[in-house]
Amino acid sequence: MVRIILYLFAITHFKMQNYLLFWFVFLFSLSSFCQQFPSTKKTPSTFTKHTISYEDDYSWLEKMGSEEVNQWVATQNSFTDAELEKDKKAYNIAFKIKDYNSLSTNALPVQKGKYFYGIYRVDKSLPGVLFYRKNLNDTPTELVNPYKIYHDKNVLLMGYFPSQNNVYLGYEISPNGGDRHEIRFTSFAKSEKVTDILSNIKFSDIAWYKDSGLFYEKTSTQQTFASDSTYQLYYHKIGTNQTEDKLVFDATKNESSLRFFISENQLFITEYSKNENSKNIYSCSLANENFELEKFISNDKTGFRFLNYRNGRIYFSSKKFDWGEVRSFDIKNRADEKVVIPQIYTHLLDDTMFYDDYIICKYKTLGKYYLSIYDLSGKFIRKFDAPPGMDFTIRFFDSETKDLYVSFFSYVISFQNFKLNIATGEVRNFYNDYIRPKVTLFPLDYFETKAITYKGQDNKDIPITIIHKKDLELDGNNPTLLKAYGGFGSVSGPSYDTGLLYFLEKGGVFAFAEIRGGGEKGLKWHLDGKGLKKMNSFNDFIAAAEFLINEKYTSPNKLAITGTSNGGLVVGVAMTQRPELFKVAIPYVGVFDMARFDEYTVGKYHLDEYGNPENEAEYQSLLAYSPYQNIKEEVNYPITLIVTSENDDRVPPVHSYKFAAKLQNRTAQKNPIYLKTRSNAGHYGSVSNYESAVNDKVDFYSFLMYHLMQ
Repeated sequence: MVRIILYLFAITHFKMQNYLLFWFVFLFSLSSFCQQFPSTKKTPSTFTKHTISYEDDYSWLEKMGSEEVNQWVATQNSFTDAELEKDKKAYNIAFKIKDYNSLSTNALPVQKGKYFYGIYRVDKSLPGVLFYRKNLNDTPTELVNPYKIYHDKNVLLMGYFPSQNNVYLGYEISPNGGDRHEIRFTSFAKSEKVTDILSNIKFSDIAWYKDSGLFYEKTSTQQTFASDSTYQLYYHKIGTNQTEDKLVFDATKNESSLRFFISENQLFITEYSKNENSKNIYSCSLANENFELEKFISNDKTGFRFLNYRNGRIYFSSKKFDWGEVRSFDIKNRADEKVVIPQIYTHLLDDTMFYDDYIICKYKTLGKYYLSIYDLSGKFIRKFDAPPGMDFTIRFFDSETKDLYVSFFSYVISFQNFKLNIATGEVRNFYNDYIRPKVTLFPLDYFETKAITYKGQDNKDIPITIIHKKDLELDGNNPTLLKAYGGFGSVSGPSYDTGLLYFLEKGGVFAFAEIRGGGEKGLKWHLDGKGLKKMNSFNDFIAAAEFLINEKYTSPNKLAITGTSNGGLVVGVAMTQRPELFKVAIPYVGVFDMARFDEYTVGKYHLDEYGNPENEAEYQSLLAYSPYQNIKEEVNYPITLIVTSENDDRVPPVHSYKFAAKLQNRTAQKNPIYLKTRSNAGHYGSVSNYESAVNDKVDFYSFLMYHLMQ
């Protein structure tokens, strides 16, 4: 309408010779406004399973890494980058995020063995550097600098593990952001150079056998996006070649996944069946390097979860009790089972940690976390409450003083470090020469955090956390970001985000829905949102959007949704099932082609979560909600930014490629659909260095605010 008024004004006042020029400029600007999507060719293919057929015009995009697909990705990125540059000019987000970062506080170092570790950004354009301290107040000493090893700013330090007596440190590196890692070594004394390199490491921890060697998992998969085959546990002796490593356990025949750890000179291995419904558990004494395994739990289907091993007793939990409990039995007498810590109804046992002779239990209730301290027999000692709305991580325990060192944080408050004394109950702030007090960015009551519930479509009470500036008027006109995860029984908690702070400070509303499929309300909460019941997750998310609209937090023209990985799937389903509810959708590394998700990388490990396409009933369930298969020709879907990574070998980028192509190539699609493929990055995105991580965040919030706040 504004363009038409300006046009009429112009032809009234301009001379006739200017008329044609103005008309040309007007049409050019109009065509620029109605920007066309990048074109994608169609190569129709028919896929049939269980007598069910569907057409797939974009299966050629499955040839990830081919020259043709790379060119298509480059064209898509060029189209998207132009939009993001325009969005960034509207808001000075990069400056504010960096400013907020500099004023935020940091968590305590982590103690592993005797020493304290922290990763610091020495150069903001390069990967973080691992430092260690022998004492908490010592000057930190550089231990591992990934850039000095690889001379590549995109490498990621994924984990680090000191040997038993701090002679060596083994550390995992992702050279390109993907899940295929290397293990390298350094000595603390620096007098000995360790040249060992272990390759083809995937989904593996490291467990040291004294100071002489370590256990690790190795994959046989060679192609980046091929179905995973990490079935073997090896032992590597320091100073030898990887080809000489000893195969300790091989689950290739059963295609089982593994988990392992060492406690009190015992190696424990848990073998998960291919269909994820049973497990075997083995142990062996580490008195020597024979590693003779003995199975002590066979074909368990009770949901046995190994917690720890102390003084000859196995500590575990099971699916018998929905909210979580701790039990134990003598490793030599399975019948000697005892309840150590019973479940507390409606209080989720979120984590269980063992320090010396203490069991530290982290509990979650609606909007609140707390710690309960027990001895190994289950005798209650003490409770510590976290401030409302704040989560925490335990960084380490001082055996001499009985102090737990804990870092508290929330969505809007950066790390606050405390000492909690188990013996006396005393709670004190912790500062030293390197961890100094800072004034909070905003007054503690500047933002209001609500932990409430809303009703799902089947009348279930679903928890939701809502954050906004205090006294914000709920007039249905507030830009709002709704997020969820809702998968694998994962328990989601707050994470401090300076980009979110900026969005909230500008009048935005943030909401996180704890939908079914997650584990926030116990084991049944997960079961009711998986497999044939997976649609409950998506319905819960849609109900959260309807709740925010009905309660006047926002309106469909001001509501955006986002989620990552399984959360990306949630966004994909919501926007294809109920597009009229949302203005903007930003799914990250999402799973969108559910008909064939099991054909890539780790998909086959998720049959229990989503369903098995080889089972007809489960295949029909998958097709019923699969975002890619449910795109309709006649629907104009919300403004969408689909984000993926070229090296994501957990959720391969082909999901995002095909989803974007099909959304774009329809005459009904008037709202723009953008695809951003991050180079030199994996499932976790562009986080290898500070500048990349900030730019990633700037892209997200610039796009969000431009399309919600204009």
